[in-house]
Formats: sequence, C-alpha cells, structure tokens
Amino acid sequence: MRIARWTHAGAVGEGFVIGDGVVPFPRGLSVADVLAAGLADLPTLAAELEGDAAASALPLADVELLAPVVPASVRDFVAFEEHVEGVTASVDGASHVADEWYTYPTFYFTNPHSIVATGDVVRPPATGRLDFELEVGAVIGGVVGSDGRDLAPAEAVGHIFGYTIFNDWSARDIQGREMKVRLGPAKGKDFATTLGPWITTADEFADLVDDEGFLPVAMQVFVNGERLGHDLLSNMGWPFGELVAYASRDSRVVPGDVLGSGTAGNGGCLAELWGRAGELTPPPLAEGDEVVMHVERIGEIRNVVGRARAVPDIPAARRRPRDRARN
Repeated sequence: MRIARWTHAGAVGEGFVIGDGVVPFPRGLSVADVLAAGLADLPTLAAELEGDAAASALPLADVELLAPVVPASVRDFVAFEEHVEGVTASVDGASHVADEWYTYPTFYFTNPHSIVATGDVVRPPATGRLDFELEVGAVIGGVVGSDGRDLAPAEAVGHIFGYTIFNDWSARDIQGREMKVRLGPAKGKDFATTLGPWITTADEFADLVDDEGFLPVAMQVFVNGERLGHDLLSNMGWPFGELVAYASRDSRVVPGDVLGSGTAGNGGCLAELWGRAGELTPPPLAEGDEVVMHVERIGEIRNVVGRARAVPDIPAARRRPRDRARN
C-alpha cells in the first residue's frame, strides 16, 4: 500500500494512493493517526473504504503532493561505505574510511521543520557547492506493547511502517566550515530535506528482503535528465532494522520518526564524484537545475533549485578578554 498527503482546492487531504488516484482515509484520520496505529491496523483501515473508494477518489494529476509525513524527528545515517570513500577524498584529498565507521552506524539529527515535497522549488543558502544526496528513508510506526526504547534488531524491524525517498540537500562549503569546528553538520544541511512522493508500506518489500534483512532495490539520481548515480539499497553496511535498533539505544523511536539510509554510493552525491575526479566535475548544482530521484517500488521525487535566500548578516565572534570577575 501507499499513503500520502496532498492539497486540493485549498484543503489538505491524507489517505491512500490507489492506482492513479488518492483516496482520503475514513473517519477523517491523518497519516499521523495511521502511523501511530501501526502497520498491523492498515488492512482493516483499507477494508473500511471498500465500495466508497471510487466515489471519493481524486486523480493524482489533480492534486499537489505534500511530504508524506510531518516527522517527529529526522535522523540521517551514513551507511554506505562507498559514499564515505568518495567524500573523504573530496575533503582530505585521499580516500579512506575510519575504523570507527565499522563499529556502529553513525547518524546526525537534521531539521524536521525544513521538509519539502516532490515538486517544490528548493531555495538553498548562498553556497558555491550545492549538492544532492540520494537516500531512502524508513518511517517509524507504532507497535502494540512497545515504547520504542532499547530495541533489538529483530524487534526494531517491526517498527518500520514503510519507506520513502529522501534527498538530503547539502551546501558542501558551509558544511566543510562547520565540520572544522568538530560539530555539525548544521546550516550546511538543515535548509531542506525532500521526502516523497509517498510512503510505500514495508510489506510491499517483503519478497525482496534477504536473509540478513537487506533490501536490494534500485536507486537512481538524474540532474537535468542525465543519470549521475545509481546503486542498490542493499549496499548499506547495516540493514534498516539495525539502524532503527541503534537509534533506539538509550533513547526511543516513535511513530513519525524518519531514519535516512545515508547517501548511496556510485554517484549518490556530487561530493563523492568530486572526490574521485579530483575536481568539481560534474559542477555543483545551480539555479534552475532539476534533480530527479527514482527508487524501485517507491516512485520518484523531483525538485528544481531556486534562487539562494537573502538572509540577515551575523557578525564574527568577538575576541573577549576572558575576565573571570566583574570589574
């Protein structure tokens, strides 16, 4: 099944994507309600629409898709070894993967208030190195009897409601400055994250899951019609169940949380290609560029880069005298 959020005639709708149309959930339920109830309740909910679905359906062509979830939080992992190899070359001049990468799956928190949908114009900060990142996001749902805390990997898989496409837009020059302070990334990332076009439920992938829990679905990214990257989601260092388990350690995952896979290898972002080429080839994204991402069994998202935002200036740090007492 696929679930989505959209606008039509000035109103927000939330429901199922059925064929080439969208059908609102019964009883005025929202995506947040459905995620909280969990994947196990979805067949019953769908059955409530039998006989009424055709009458309440709207053609997909007539609606504007929103991001399919308003996230409670967004964690983004770095789970593809090949991506790390390429990006470190672009930063340090030599490809390497730190030993610590292999120990646990590392992530950062990004901004749940800067989520954009497929079709939106993305307005970046003033940057000379705007980049995309091809990812898949796992969306967390509720599980009866679990508070989502300290999950084992086998338990954690059951908390994955479904998957969506995830583009972690990046201003690499800003990100690089921030990382030199040994904190972040922050403003190099938090201006936009695309989620969409909808959530495809986890059961739709059951026939593809291998013995270790990996999903070999094809991922591709195109810029202005040219394919720059493609990979399989199964090339992650950890399957999603283990990412969810790690996120829940000494913490919780809750319905509406989104966990990004991290950037795919083999051209999943420009920075990886820059590292391998030793130069800014292909060039950084610019105003007017169209970025399209396609993931097997989910669909595609597309965004156009808009003009950089004009923002108020902030002065540099003052070098203070470090007095320890008031005069």
